[in-house]
Amino acid sequence: MIAFLRGRVAAVGDDHLVLDVNGVGYLVHTCARTLQRLPRTGETVELWIETIVREDAILLYGFLEPAERAWFRLLQTVQGVGAKLALQLLGRFAPDELATAIAARDRVTLARAPGVGLRLAGRLVAELAERVAEMPRTPRTTEPATEGAGEGPAAEALAALLRLGFPRAEAVSALARARGRLGETASLEALLREGLKELAPP
Repeated sequence: MIAFLRGRVAAVGDDHLVLDVNGVGYLVHTCARTLQRLPRTGETVELWIETIVREDAILLYGFLEPAERAWFRLLQTVQGVGAKLALQLLGRFAPDELATAIAARDRVTLARAPGVGLRLAGRLVAELAERVAEMPRTPRTTEPATEGAGEGPAAEALAALLRLGFPRAEAVSALARARGRLGETASLEALLREGLKELAPP
């Protein structure tokens, strides 16, 4: 079993790259987020590999972080989610963003991924909500200042909403309304759930 490959980026396609490892070119399928973060052609990269063996092919899937590979595996445990759809989800959301949306039972956000409707998003939530806490997290990057959200769960909720792509002003306002209803001692999960309801389109 191949755990990872380290080599030069030889070519990049719409959903894959060719990795030159000591003169052998490996075709590695991956998601849009990974393709966007690859170094330039000719430069070296290390990819964590998942191998899927089918009757007619042996397919390699590559990720820059072990957490992405772990989520790729987990997503495929859900009925109706194969490798292609798992890549679509990972192309739209980082692992932490997936964890946040699933923990908050936010079907609307999950349905933004290509090929994922509300019905499948509901299945993702139902089958994975209890398993999110076990999943590895991606390395934290410095988040923008969280003024307007206070500290503790409120600040964490704001950071999560920003990672999901919501504008800061709208996220701060939504969380302020959520805190007004829930009180100052509201948990992170409750704040996220109510904040996402506030931000959901009418």
